[in-house]
Amino acid sequence: MNWSISSLDCYVQQDNLSDVVYCVHYQCTDTQTIDGKEYSGRVYSTCSLPAPEGSFTPFQDLTQDQVLGWIWANGVDKSATEAAVNAQIQSAAHPTVISPALPWSA
Repeated sequence: MNWSISSLDCYVQQDNLSDVVYCVHYQCTDTQTIDGKEYSGRVYSTCSLPAPEGSFTPFQDLTQDQVLGWIWANGVDKSATEAAVNAQIQSAAHPTVISPALPWSA
């Protein structure tokens, strides 16, 4: 699974701090080869963050791993999200509903 941060929404000023992240836009993606064909899945969402308490990392010093840790600590269920991505892939590879061509249109 590939997790990434797409963007960060920040308050310009909050409690004497600058560029305080309050919303994280993230995605989880994966691609699998099944029976010789590639299938992809993707979950894109946002996560709201509480106001910072204790230590504060300046915006320019943030890392993607740090921000991913924040979303997992603030309500994003990593296992459930990865399961949803995998379910998309499995559904595409093994569909239970199809729309075949009409029998009278050759």
